[in-house]
Amino acid sequence: MRMKRLKHLDDRKAACENILFSAKSDELNFLKAKETKEYIDVDAWFSRKAPIWLEVGCGKGQFACELALRHPEVNIIAVEKNCNVIVQACEKAISLGINNVRFIKSGAEYLSKYLKPDSIDEIFLNFSCPFPKKSHASHRLTSPIFLSIYDELLTEKGKIHQKTDNRILFEYSIEQLSKYGFILENISLDLHNSDFEGNIVTEYEQKFVSQGLPIYRLQAYLKRDSEVAE
Repeated sequence: MRMKRLKHLDDRKAACENILFSAKSDELNFLKAKETKEYIDVDAWFSRKAPIWLEVGCGKGQFACELALRHPEVNIIAVEKNCNVIVQACEKAISLGINNVRFIKSGAEYLSKYLKPDSIDEIFLNFSCPFPKKSHASHRLTSPIFLSIYDELLTEKGKIHQKTDNRILFEYSIEQLSKYGFILENISLDLHNSDFEGNIVTEYEQKFVSQGLPIYRLQAYLKRDSEVAE
């Protein structure tokens, strides 16, 4: 069901303009769109230079805001394509007085148009849509299309962190990450009954855990040529 438009959405969005970048590409084919780069000056946007962590699909911003609070030394960029949702995420950050989080309204497939290569140290994929039909597998955020984008964006020692309640998506992610060449680590088939420390619970995670569902988690990194040479 389509989400109802928020009241006063345009005014609320305008009030967030200092921390919200709205991608406006006329080219619907993202492969063509990203041929013309429109890089954001991230250092100027944050008024400082710091490591950059990226959350793809941030929802209403609970994870991104808590991550920013826990890591004031890091610049957090959170991405969400739904305007209703990302405006609420921005409002949350503003209400909490968080200075080290920014938001991009865009589909993940356009990220390499706006963010420079080798600029992201950590990528977080939290409870992404599983797209259960096999015919829709290319839309999953761990499909080869998206992994190639992350590969371009990640720094040499950059990592991907994934959490999901969907076992099929998790198994698919393990398969695709491994095929692409990512090294997997810290795999958990039941995060909340593991010894993992520092977990930030998202909105969806709260709901799934209350239903008794296990949460799956992994980290992944690419073994770059310099590491192989060593």
